[in-house]
Amino acid sequence: MVYLRPSSLTESAHAPDWPALFEERARTARDYRLQRFYRAGLPAPDTPLAEVPFVALDFETTGLDARKDAIVSVGLVPFSLQRIRCRDAAHWILNPHKPMANETVALHRITHSEVKEAPDLLQVLDDLLAALAGRVVVVHYRRIEQVFFATALKARLYEDIRFPVIDTMELETRFHPRRLGLWARLRGHKPVSIRLAASRERYHLPYYAPHHALSDALATAELLQAQVAHHYSPDTPLSELWL
Repeated sequence: MVYLRPSSLTESAHAPDWPALFEERARTARDYRLQRFYRAGLPAPDTPLAEVPFVALDFETTGLDARKDAIVSVGLVPFSLQRIRCRDAAHWILNPHKPMANETVALHRITHSEVKEAPDLLQVLDDLLAALAGRVVVVHYRRIEQVFFATALKARLYEDIRFPVIDTMELETRFHPRRLGLWARLRGHKPVSIRLAASRERYHLPYYAPHHALSDALATAELLQAQVAHHYSPDTPLSELWL
């Protein structure tokens, strides 16, 4: 998980027709791994949240610009509203094939020697896509996982990847708008933080040390469970949350 400038948190989001997009890509994808991923399909948009299989996903990266930065680790945790499947969690350190700045090493605590010996993304792609297939991906700030994943595959396979997400950061903006009204500003109110740790604190979830892909994925899974319990219902349709 990365720290983000407040101005980057207010991008508009409109969900496409994801089932139709998956059907089209299942026909047109050239890479066999992507074909399998899209053919696995998705839960229907009207599926109640209680029946949706989720997978929390987190990338650690060398920076925030997908055009020049790269993924250095991936963490994922399958879960449902009722249960987190820690036994099926996965974590990979990857070779970004780019120099890592000292501040990046200090932030993620992934060393130069670790990435030098680590596999390329393509070497773990089969397992990664298998873990995501048929599930709804849950992230905290979708511009990292969606954009970095698409950019990385475009560079390697000459085709990108698209998939819906539930963005727990975007959900927090629904409950805690970033733009306050004039009266609230005059009274000295300030927007609350919607970073992962601060969001979890509002639901009395335990603190986890940040910037480890696996623990951030677990933290995101727990956060969605809390958000649904406080603001939605197990019967809420999936289409109300995914992007």
